[in-house]
Amino acid sequence: MTKWILIPAFLLATAFTVVYQQRVVAECTVTYSIAADDTVTDPEVAASLKATVKTLYIKANDSRTDLVSPTFKQSIIYNKTTGAATILREFGNNKFMTRMDNARWAAENKKYAGMTLAISGETKTILGYECKKATIQLKDGSAYTLYFASNIVPSVKEFEYQFRDVPGFVLEYESQDAEGKKTRYTATKINLSPVQASRFDIPATGYRLLD
Repeated sequence: MTKWILIPAFLLATAFTVVYQQRVVAECTVTYSIAADDTVTDPEVAASLKATVKTLYIKANDSRTDLVSPTFKQSIIYNKTTGAATILREFGNNKFMTRMDNARWAAENKKYAGMTLAISGETKTILGYECKKATIQLKDGSAYTLYFASNIVPSVKEFEYQFRDVPGFVLEYESQDAEGKKTRYTATKINLSPVQASRFDIPATGYRLLD
């Protein structure tokens, strides 16, 4: 009698583990569209944001985030193993590079210290993934409203310091500054194909090194 009771319980526990197991995404390219809401009243700023594209690349412990607009390009290359980040900025023919070790990267993101994360019961589907709604509140009064896929998680998270404690892959988020202006980023494509390792190479020449 005892055996018949234990077997179903074991199967139930196994099924529960499988259903709620997260998949670590260690190789992907994610494209995000950018849009300003009605709080951004400057039409030139709104148009510039709409024409800007964010692309995230992840490969094992490396990440690269590109922001490309009609007037500038910014790339952040981050390595999870060392905690170091390199920021590349291009304005026309002018190219600048800033290198940050682990301590400086943490200091650069000190405004996120003490932030609070609250997950609600609201959900929405983005690119086929069921996403949970969450809110991040910063001490300076700014905030993020986001949706994250809870069944997948990126292998690197600290490249976007504000999302490092989110238990999943952020596919949409809306940032709100202290003045109440909001900008929304929404994933429009996820490619799980291998990413070229050269994406994460740091240029040896062509950039002016800034402190």
